[in-house]
Amino acid sequence: MTSAQHKGNGSGAELPPVASIPLTDDSASTAAEQSIGGLVREATTHVSTLIRAELELAKLELKGEVRKGLKGSVYFVLALAVLGFSMFFLFFFLGELLSVWLYRWAAFGIVFLLMLGAAGLFGFLGYRKVRKIRAPERTIRTMRENASIARRSPEDEPAQY
Repeated sequence: MTSAQHKGNGSGAELPPVASIPLTDDSASTAAEQSIGGLVREATTHVSTLIRAELELAKLELKGEVRKGLKGSVYFVLALAVLGFSMFFLFFFLGELLSVWLYRWAAFGIVFLLMLGAAGLFGFLGYRKVRKIRAPERTIRTMRENASIARRSPEDEPAQY
């Protein structure tokens, strides 16, 4: 993808251009003149180069998206901070409302106990959710399978005729 294509992708953010990686050497001989081993080595080099270029492009795109996400999350943090400070006034309101029917000290004591109960309930629910976190079993299994496949030698493969 050229830098002009990056500019025209509609995201508004310009990605730095990915360095061009040539897949063929200009001084290389023609395919008819090369041996099978040379062709396989060249194909392996091309595939490796292509994979590295794709990974580099993915890293650049993800970096830009993460940056946008972080900038957007700042507003959510600010909204939560304002909400947190607003809750202080809600509890005073409840205390003053209850003081219409009860002694003032009893009204604020009830609000305090309600706040402690809510904090305890949310703490317990959070503990239950965190306790359910498990290791990524499927990922671990597939990584082990990939490692065992990578360790196999060509002699382990069944002969195909």
